[in-house]
Amino acid sequence: MNQTISHHAALIYVMVIVSAADRSMNDAELRRIGSIIRNLPIFADFSEENLISTAQTCAQILDDDEGLETVLGLVSGALPEKLHDTAYALAVEVAASDLNVNTEELRILQILRNRFGLDRLVCAGIERTVLARHRTN
Repeated sequence: MNQTISHHAALIYVMVIVSAADRSMNDAELRRIGSIIRNLPIFADFSEENLISTAQTCAQILDDDEGLETVLGLVSGALPEKLHDTAYALAVEVAASDLNVNTEELRILQILRNRFGLDRLVCAGIERTVLARHRTN
C-alpha cells in the first residue's frame, strides 16, 4: 500500500478502531475522542474541523475485507516509535470512556500492544492510570 497518513490521522485511526471494535461508536466514546483532540498537546497543530472526515475515512477503510489490517498498516507506517505508547494510551482512554471495556475492545488493545511491541509493564501502567482517572467511587 502506497497511501500514507499523518501522525494525527494515525492516532485518530487508533481511537476509531477501538471505538468501532464492537460495531458501535457510542456517544461517550465520541465525546472522549473529541476531548482528546481538543486538549492533548499532540493535537495542538491539528484542526478539529478535520476530525469527522478523518474518522469517516478510517471507517470506510475498516469496511473493506482486510480493513483492520490496512488501518493497522497505515498507523504503523505513520507513527514513529516514540508515539507508540501515546497511541496505546489513547486507545485505552477511548475503551474506558463508557466505563465498560468489552471483549472486542480488549482484543484490539492486545493487537495494538503486539503491533507496537510495547512492554507489558508499560501497558499495565497506562491501563491502571486510565482506570484511576475514570473511577467514580
